[in-house]
Amino acid sequence: MRATLAAASLLRHRARTLLAILGVAVAAAMLLDMVMLASGMRESFRQLLMSRGFELRLAPKGTLPFDTDATIPNVASISSTLRSNPDIRLISPVLGASIHVPVGERTVSSAVLGIDPLVQGDYEMTEGRDVTDMGSIVVNDYLLAQLGKRIGDTIDVATGYDPQTRTYAGRRPLKISGRVRFLYGAAEQSASAMRRETLEAMGGPRDRASLFMISLAAGADAERVRIWVERTFPNVTAISIATAIASVDERLGYFRQLAFILGAVSLFVGFLLVTTLVTVSVNERAGEIAVLRAIGVARSHIVQQIVIEGVVLSVVGALLGLGLGLVTARYLNTILSDFPGLPVAIDFFLFQPAAAWTALGLLVASGIGAGVYPAWRAASLPISTTLRREAIA
Repeated sequence: MRATLAAASLLRHRARTLLAILGVAVAAAMLLDMVMLASGMRESFRQLLMSRGFELRLAPKGTLPFDTDATIPNVASISSTLRSNPDIRLISPVLGASIHVPVGERTVSSAVLGIDPLVQGDYEMTEGRDVTDMGSIVVNDYLLAQLGKRIGDTIDVATGYDPQTRTYAGRRPLKISGRVRFLYGAAEQSASAMRRETLEAMGGPRDRASLFMISLAAGADAERVRIWVERTFPNVTAISIATAIASVDERLGYFRQLAFILGAVSLFVGFLLVTTLVTVSVNERAGEIAVLRAIGVARSHIVQQIVIEGVVLSVVGALLGLGLGLVTARYLNTILSDFPGLPVAIDFFLFQPAAAWTALGLLVASGIGAGVYPAWRAASLPISTTLRREAIA
């Protein structure tokens, strides 16, 4: 009965109800996007770090991986000590450098990683084969386009450029054996990888690494291993998934603040919109409500009917806003993904069912709250005075 009366009241003014639903849908879309932004970026970064199963990363003391040109010496000794810990399953030392490839009258430069292909966690193969020998190199799509080459072509690769003498530390022809997608690289960033032994033979620092990636045994406590590593090797910083996420939260905390502020504003706008519409509806039906009270309809029934109207507007608007929010989130994500230096695999807006339910729950609660004041006002109308005023009017 109460739901039927609420539906009849909303359908009586279809245009106004439709506009209110659309307004709530826009507010719901913004709220969903802000909830996705606040939690999605963090979850996306966590998934990226865990995508290859490496829970710890070792960088030179006081730096993040590849933030500087600093390296960690004594790779062989460190690797041997790390393998003595039963909680450590795999060790992947990575050496970073730059390469230069002459193409006609110009030179194409690129970042390069010296890796062990059996335990690397920096890229995924998309075509061809990995660097199984010292004479091969794999490149990303952006570098391949810059070189104007194809898989199977041989390129002249130089490393260690000295700007004063305009000479290179090492030079070697390498065969492009495969095309890869670097997990932590930006969209328009030239990147490549070769065996670490090859990079060292071309003049790179010997027995050094820019980064160690460590995979732990099943059930191992990452925090305990991290503390052990930093105590054992005072010249390195051990970064776990938790500490990496904390660092990202600190650097990009303004995104979360922005999401919270805009989400609160959109929720408040939706609340005001529903409150205004329901209040106007109650004012128009004051005589009808007084008649219902006069014939014995309980105040609680009047309150429930009006609250149902607010909830219906919020729920229908929220469901429409869910679809609208997903569309706008995808569009905004493509814009923010072009942020310089940001890994292409990072999503600012990551859909999570929990986020959608949170937004929907907040809007339903907002709808209930929006109906409280109009319902209380309707239930408090003096019956005789209201009927007399309506009769005169």
